[in-house]
Amino acid sequence: MTPLDLIRQTIDDGIAVKRRMLETQAGVIAATAERLAAVLKQGGTIYLCGNGGSAADAQHIAAEFVGRFLRERRPLPSVALSTNTSILTAIGNDYSFDQVFSRQVRACVTSNDAVCGISTSGKSPNVIEALKAAREIGALTVGWTGEPGEPLGSACDLCLKVPTTATPRIQECHIVAWHIVCDLIERGYSE
Repeated sequence: MTPLDLIRQTIDDGIAVKRRMLETQAGVIAATAERLAAVLKQGGTIYLCGNGGSAADAQHIAAEFVGRFLRERRPLPSVALSTNTSILTAIGNDYSFDQVFSRQVRACVTSNDAVCGISTSGKSPNVIEALKAAREIGALTVGWTGEPGEPLGSACDLCLKVPTTATPRIQECHIVAWHIVCDLIERGYSE
């Protein structure tokens, strides 16, 4: 396979997965934007968590809400739970890595908030524990994963399941979908 063949195949595969996501998950994306907008309008905060690339996505999306995506508007409260290394290492050391997000959820989240867990496999124990803790508190829980997406899918109110098992395509679709959510939410705050 030549480099050009690899480029073409990768882009074609990405387009195909995004089309399947459009066909099967557009309603989840729209519902996520609507429910997160409601959290923000009632004065709540959006908390996001994930590991590795999903942690980077959580930070990216929190930055889009607090800063801006495309439009000038007030900052929207959003926090990535993967950013405070002192908290992460203290909890990981004193309790377990499985608790690094759920202890933060129990410390900060109220029933007016939302917790969004991102896991391409749907099997990240610390993300699932965060969603379970958020559910106990009564917060909105949102999960973003790939196929088959369990057990994460069962741990949340809304779950986007990108229709593939290929981690790079899942990650690409997560960012596209999050950008759509940011755009939809921001439209309500820029007018």
